Amino acid sequence: MSENNEPKTITINLYGKRYRVPDNMTMLKALEYCGYAPTRGIGCRHGFCGACAMVYRIKGERQLHYCLGCETRVQDMMYISTISYFPLEKQSYKLDEIEPSANMIMHLYPEIYSCVSCNTCTATCTQGIDVMGYIHDAQRGDFKACAEKSFNCIMCNCCASRCPAGISHPEVAMLARRINGRYISPKSEHLENRVEEVKHGNLCEEVHALIEKSEAELRELYNNREIEK
Repeated sequence: MSENNEPKTITINLYGKRYRVPDNMTMLKALEYCGYAPTRGIGCRHGFCGACAMVYRIKGERQLHYCLGCETRVQDMMYISTISYFPLEKQSYKLDEIEPSANMIMHLYPEIYSCVSCNTCTATCTQGIDVMGYIHDAQRGDFKACAEKSFNCIMCNCCASRCPAGISHPEVAMLARRINGRYISPKSEHLENRVEEVKHGNLCEEVHALIEKSEAELRELYNNREIEK
């Protein structure tokens, strides 16, 4: 690596202590570089699991930022702290026994009606989801809209950690997606038929044939597959 491409050394603050780290690191890598060995707040390292929620502020700025530590690079004079766990209000229910209505959501998660529409949840979301929007959908009993808007939620819980009304947004969204899948979305008949074929062992020969193929052959099959509509 040439000198021009070498990373610069910057100053960050972790848990109130100052460290010097290369500027090409993610926040999670910098945490380990500084000698910390996290056993919580660490997961897939690819921005999918939501485990490494972190909060930071840059010196001289007033704004507080929420992010995933595995995909956010360090900046000079960044003050960092992890959110290893945030307790959500998770209600128990049996999906086959609940009614997909606004009355049901009012019974399970009445706090959503305390929303003050401050939109802090949306501004905090690490995935850019319209969190306040899907909470308003849940208030109206529009579970399909709530499910679609919250589809990319990875349950990092950053939205809930900032909510002045104490709403457990990810749990409300999970309930909406379950209701949408159980009661609202049309059944996928070809998928149900395929499941039955798997149960009866009708696809064993096809599976073994795939196992014998090379990676190049599998890629070719995948790229030219027939997609059902």
